[in-house]
Amino acid sequence: MKRILAVVSALATTTFFSSFTNAQAQNENSFEQCKSRLSSQAVDEGVARTVVDDAFASIAYQPRVIELDRSQPEFVTTFPSYFSKRVTEWRVNKGRELIDEHSELLRNLEQKYGIPPHYLVAFWGLETNYGGYKGKMPVLSSLATLACDPRRSTYFTQELMTALKLMERESLSADTMVGSWAGAMGHTQFMPSAYYQYATDGDQNGQVNLWDSEADALTSAANFLANLGWEPGFRWGREVSLPDNFDYRLSGYKQRRPISEWAEKGVTLPRGAKLPDSDIESYVVVPAGHEGPAFLAYHNFRVIMRWNNSEFYAIAVGQLANQLAGSDGLVSSLPDLPAYSRDDILQMQKKLNQKGFDVGKPDGILGPATRAGIREYQLANDLIADGFPTLEVMDSLNVQLQADTTSA
Repeated sequence: MKRILAVVSALATTTFFSSFTNAQAQNENSFEQCKSRLSSQAVDEGVARTVVDDAFASIAYQPRVIELDRSQPEFVTTFPSYFSKRVTEWRVNKGRELIDEHSELLRNLEQKYGIPPHYLVAFWGLETNYGGYKGKMPVLSSLATLACDPRRSTYFTQELMTALKLMERESLSADTMVGSWAGAMGHTQFMPSAYYQYATDGDQNGQVNLWDSEADALTSAANFLANLGWEPGFRWGREVSLPDNFDYRLSGYKQRRPISEWAEKGVTLPRGAKLPDSDIESYVVVPAGHEGPAFLAYHNFRVIMRWNNSEFYAIAVGQLANQLAGSDGLVSSLPDLPAYSRDDILQMQKKLNQKGFDVGKPDGILGPATRAGIREYQLANDLIADGFPTLEVMDSLNVQLQADTTSA
């Protein structure tokens, strides 16, 4: 029997690897055909044949890129986990050193573009740890692999075409164009389209090189932020303290109102001081539920999110910038939130839908619709309606569904 099982196991293993190898070969054959089409398209779009031939000679299929594109994190990242890994003592101290080192350049950039030094350096720190890790994937191969994949082919085909034009314009070699698996490049992790449109020759040597020139990277970041709509003279937002009876339905971008109105509703600075009497439009952000810190977000907060569409990212950039400029860290402590898996969130979404709190199709993602559904459930069950999946919410849902099953 053991011998039979060993033979069956060996056959199964052989079949698996044979199927895997055949699928891999099929993908690579399809990729070669796609490469030929992309090469012709690049020439049709005006890229010199010599540049195209040089680039495509090194382009190869990257199965790891497809794997990363398809992969989803097993656990849902919480704000405390995200923030504590990014706004660190080392990053603050190193950033202050770099502000001193590049002081003349940064002053000139602020004068020209209106972006204060501590913000530019904060982006630099968040993107690549001040150039410590700029990615190691071959950008042209990554972009071509994604361009030949049907999921987001149109977007990545255009990014590849732009990368080739960039390669020609800046006299870049294919082997120096390394970055993230999705094609972001250099100290500031610009996609080719952002690189092509906004990158600027900061060291004035006739080439824009975001990998090797810190001056180019910082100047390009300033130009990019200015074009995204940065308002000079205004901060990104600020930490605030919410009253005990705060209605969390008033949080979020759709609930924008002047700072003075928030003051009337009992919102204060973290240690209880009054908010300024201002008509600046702002909204409340509560990234870790009612037990965590709260923020008022201004226009420049949204500009940061145009760089990376994440409230966690925008708060981290803003708070790192504050600390680089000499401010203290957060006044409120970061709560110890439960580490939910994506399946935990998926099951919670199904339970909310079963109870009549529509969160849409369950997907394991804690998005706006899910938070709205949680908030409505909390309101209906006399819980603090902050829209977060607290253990109290999870336990309450389980108890109610078990009661429903028993009564049925």
